[in-house]
Amino acid sequence: MTQRFNSSRGLPLLLASLLVLAGCSLAPTYERPLLDTPAAFKEAAAGDSQWKPAQPAEAQPRGDWWTIFADDTLNALENQALAANQDLKAAAARLAQARALEQNARSGLFPQVGVGFGPTRQRPSPASQGLAADADTTPTTLWRAQGTVAYEADLFGRVRSGADAAGADALQQRALFQSVLLALQADVAQAYFLVRELDATAALYRETVELRGQTLRLFQRRFDEGDISELDLARARTELAAAQSEALGVARQRAVAEHALAILLGQAPAAFSLPPQPLARLTVRIPAGLPSALLERRPDIAAAEYAMAAANARIGAARAAYFPRLNLTGAFGYESADLGDLFKWSSRSFLLGPLVGTALSLPLLDGGARRAGVDFANAKHEEEVANYRQAVLKAFKEVEDNLAGLRLLDAQNQAQDEAVSASRRAARLSHIQYREGSVSYLSVIDADRSVLQQQRVAVSLDGERARATVGLIRALGGSWGEAPAPAAGASDPAAPAAGQAAAATGSAPSAATPAGATAGPMATAAK
Repeated sequence: MTQRFNSSRGLPLLLASLLVLAGCSLAPTYERPLLDTPAAFKEAAAGDSQWKPAQPAEAQPRGDWWTIFADDTLNALENQALAANQDLKAAAARLAQARALEQNARSGLFPQVGVGFGPTRQRPSPASQGLAADADTTPTTLWRAQGTVAYEADLFGRVRSGADAAGADALQQRALFQSVLLALQADVAQAYFLVRELDATAALYRETVELRGQTLRLFQRRFDEGDISELDLARARTELAAAQSEALGVARQRAVAEHALAILLGQAPAAFSLPPQPLARLTVRIPAGLPSALLERRPDIAAAEYAMAAANARIGAARAAYFPRLNLTGAFGYESADLGDLFKWSSRSFLLGPLVGTALSLPLLDGGARRAGVDFANAKHEEEVANYRQAVLKAFKEVEDNLAGLRLLDAQNQAQDEAVSASRRAARLSHIQYREGSVSYLSVIDADRSVLQQQRVAVSLDGERARATVGLIRALGGSWGEAPAPAAGASDPAAPAAGQAAAATGSAPSAATPAGATAGPMATAAK
């Protein structure tokens, strides 16, 4: 006797089996690659070598780190850049795009429901009606008003893996937004200090031009009185003209630097002007003994890791192509030959199953397309692993470069200060000896040139020190200590850049989120 299928038992078992399969994932377990991390910075001071394992913390608030320079003008410029820089707005837009794509990918995890209304006009063939071949059939119009439901049972995690990959992409874009933000803040500070360095250089030349002008006027009187030769007068004129020319060159460099700063602020150069203010030597000292936790704050490293996680999830989606896909579809509503009868109870209808094709599908021969897809996904993951390791190496290099730069600039500043003092002493002695007739005016000129040259080098070193300080802060991810609490009423820096990066978290962490990643603040480990 034929055993009849018991739908009351079979249907729940079928649904339970589908739910179990839907929880399966073919993506490899995510693991952060091993890195050969040094025990301490090579250029750090002795004794500052306590480290801890790194965890991504690019979402940790960095605070207004530039306020350590105690410069109100710089503070105002940073706020202007956050509000109007176009690169930052573009980065915020890319973050919004990534979040939209993530939402689109996650929509595949849920049923798709729609409604429709409209007529169809058809004429069946005589054979389909059991009529003779030359029989005539009448065209008919069928009106339909129905709702539709479509759902892909994620048997082997294809849809889930795609959603996880999109989630990791969104986290990567969040980290890249933070990277653009940090780069913008550092670029504004460095461009500002460059302008101030050129202001200090211009002040040196103004003083030099004034002194050489006084010398020329004095020599002109002495020449008119017959006390000196025309050669000394010509040399004085040459030195004045040379100083004026060099001053104009500094003014040209200053104009270009000011224009570059205007672009960072999102303004046209014609609409921006920064009053001259010579750069003073910075007294800010950044501790060289920095724990490795500070490298966690680098958003470019976090972005590289999220790219790795996305590539890892896409391996699962590529592997799932080897297994069947189950698409559940249905339609319910009304249909009738007359529009007036469409919504009558007798016109109701339903359809379970696909209108075209099959519910369960599995390609057998594809010319190696699925194998190529898996190979591509694996190779992409290997690429992202290499990119991640390279990003870490680059981060260590940048920190070491700036630590070495600041350490050596300390000694160079001291030596240069001595050179400036010695050159001024030599210039005073040469002027005395010239007045006494012991040396020629060429000795005075050489001594004055040496003073100007040494002063220019000193100003240049002050500028390099300021920019290296900013560079170290940037290399450390924006700060080197505990993140300060935001000031009362402070706005989200991403808000003026289109408002897409507020809190920079977006959605809950997905399965593709790298181990240890956090969406909120994370305290920096103390040494």
